[in-house]
Amino acid sequence: MHHPPDIISMAYKQPIMHDQLVLLQEKEQQMPGSIQYAIKRYRKHSQWSIEDTGMMVYHFKKKDPSENYFELRFCVSGNVYCNKKEVECDNCKLNTTCAERIDTIDVMSFRFLPVHLSQFVKPRKATTITDDILQFRHPSSFSKILPLCGRTRMVLEALLNHSYTDSLENIFINAQTQMLLLYSLECMLGDDKEVEAFQCKFLSNESDREKIIKAREILLQHIGEPITIKELSRKVAINECYLKKGFKELYGTTIFDFYQSQRMEHARYLLYEKGLTVTEVSMMLGYSSISHFSTAFKKQTGLKPCELLLH
Repeated sequence: MHHPPDIISMAYKQPIMHDQLVLLQEKEQQMPGSIQYAIKRYRKHSQWSIEDTGMMVYHFKKKDPSENYFELRFCVSGNVYCNKKEVECDNCKLNTTCAERIDTIDVMSFRFLPVHLSQFVKPRKATTITDDILQFRHPSSFSKILPLCGRTRMVLEALLNHSYTDSLENIFINAQTQMLLLYSLECMLGDDKEVEAFQCKFLSNESDREKIIKAREILLQHIGEPITIKELSRKVAINECYLKKGFKELYGTTIFDFYQSQRMEHARYLLYEKGLTVTEVSMMLGYSSISHFSTAFKKQTGLKPCELLLH
């Protein structure tokens, strides 16, 4: 059994007693076959020196594949929790003497199960170390320290300070955790790309990158209203070819695959957490028939929609 080190103790550079930690806020999701995450915000003692730390955990059990998982863990400090608004409010940012301002240690974990990771691997003859990990072919468990690059920090900060709730929060967190997975795997391979190194030359232009980013945001806003690539390209004022190529390079997946994965993750949430019927979810996501939705859901998640209603 693989026992990775405690992420807080690693960040603190010495063992830390968890009864010393005062929990301010906690969010978690434990949904079958989906991303399982926990975000915990603790009060930081002024004497503590915490080094921002990331860790990748690959847990492999050959004799019991049901125990396999891939997990990202992070411990960061220097953020602020507003005791009044439960996020970093403008007053806390500008006024360090604000009575509601609390410095925090933020601990986050994101666990990806095999059925979820399988959607990111496409059949091909040659395989990479990334494919081996995503398909759990790597023969032994391991832990790896991850340096926190600027892109990862931006995602983590967004996860800590967003103001979304309910269904919109679910859509947002699913999309952000997919970016964490991409950046962490790139980091593992030493693929620290700079903007100037984009294969698609037009992505060196900040305004063109912003168009691709905006396209992703529009897709998330249209989870229940399917949108064509032609319509999407018009909305962000970039031609379809550039949109498709730029999206694939920035986010490591095609527009269609990204959209489908986000729709099905949201469907899983609506079925499991909200208790909606298969018919209701099918209609909310814009499917013309229940059978089309059920087929798409089974293909994406490995589960039948009705299986999530039996919890």
